[in-house]
Amino acid sequence: MESSRGRIMVDMLGAAENASPVEAVEAVTRELGTALGARSVAFLIADLSGRALVRLAHVPLHHAAEGRRDGDEVATVMPFDGGPAEEALRSQMVQVVARPDRWMVLAPVTDRGEAIGLLEMILPDEPAPRTLEEIVRAAHVLAFVVIANRRYTDLFEWGQRTTPFTLSGEIQRRLLPGSFTCEGSAFTLSGWLEPAASIGGDTFDYSLGRDVLHFSVTDAMGHGVASALTATLGVGSLRNSRRRAASLVEQADAANADLAEHAAVPGSYMTAVLGRLDLRTGVCALLNAGHVPPLLVRDGDSRALPLPGNFPLGMFAEGGYRADEITLLPGDRLVVVTDGMRERNAASLDLPTLFRSIAGLHPREAARALADAVLEVSGPTLADDATLLILDWHGEHSEDRRSSAGADQARASTAPPD
Repeated sequence: MESSRGRIMVDMLGAAENASPVEAVEAVTRELGTALGARSVAFLIADLSGRALVRLAHVPLHHAAEGRRDGDEVATVMPFDGGPAEEALRSQMVQVVARPDRWMVLAPVTDRGEAIGLLEMILPDEPAPRTLEEIVRAAHVLAFVVIANRRYTDLFEWGQRTTPFTLSGEIQRRLLPGSFTCEGSAFTLSGWLEPAASIGGDTFDYSLGRDVLHFSVTDAMGHGVASALTATLGVGSLRNSRRRAASLVEQADAANADLAEHAAVPGSYMTAVLGRLDLRTGVCALLNAGHVPPLLVRDGDSRALPLPGNFPLGMFAEGGYRADEITLLPGDRLVVVTDGMRERNAASLDLPTLFRSIAGLHPREAARALADAVLEVSGPTLADDATLLILDWHGEHSEDRRSSAGADQARASTAPPD
């Protein structure tokens, strides 16, 4: 049996390598479907809103097909409805659904907690446990196929975009990390950005070192292209100094000087929270540059962290920035938001109660639940970007992670978001 499993994996990877990047996923799913005798196999990619899946298909123009089209490519949006597909992503567990004459299997396509989508397989008979194990393994392999091949094509990005982007939105998108979620042995992190109708210059970022996690949430002044360009300059400066092993204060000083000197619109500035978490000790250095204070959720209670006051980056050429430290305890949740989460009607949100209600959610779903709460009170169109980053601290930093098929299922959401 093991040699058979290995053969399937080898054949899947060979199919991916021999196909073009645009056809790699179809080649892999076709190989898997043939090996397991499936009636059909499909990859459903998670859309950028985090509230739906998108079925990508190649359908010639002379064939009728519902959905958004780009030539022969068709993208059909499947909104979450609380059904098996959403349950599979939320729980990171394979779902088996009996249908008339067939069985549907939905397996999460995930890597390090990033829910990329689902592998959907239709089988003629109820799958045996060994078959399910094979499908779960294949779905994990498919995650790497998608990650590797989306570097070469716009197909996956096009499929994920259920609404068109403006120029400022395109610029902002390029400033965000390649994955919104990351699971490590000692932490789980997830970021979210709910864009305004006119992009407000929000970003979040993170980078994992051997024993340290760097993260940031920023908000450039203004809206539109000018704001996106200010954000580009600020985030570029922060990344540049971070990659030169600069401290948080040195990063802030450099970004402050770069914005003051090079901003396309004189007087442009950017607020920010910069963080550096020591994964061996839980000591987290934080720097607040004119931003909404980060929130610490501990034992069900939330409080704003009183950090030293600093001017926004770029507001004054001589900033003189100061940072502070907090030691995180296992079970702590750190939440960093932009002012779009607190403006207008959103300011009426009872955040302490909301934080308690989503305590059992993985940061991936918790971030979406918070964004949904803001949209519910502020309307479908926001006046300003609403951005947040959620960091759960578990402790026990090591090289190993207790994961299965790309996810630590012990950390998966224990209840669906309301």
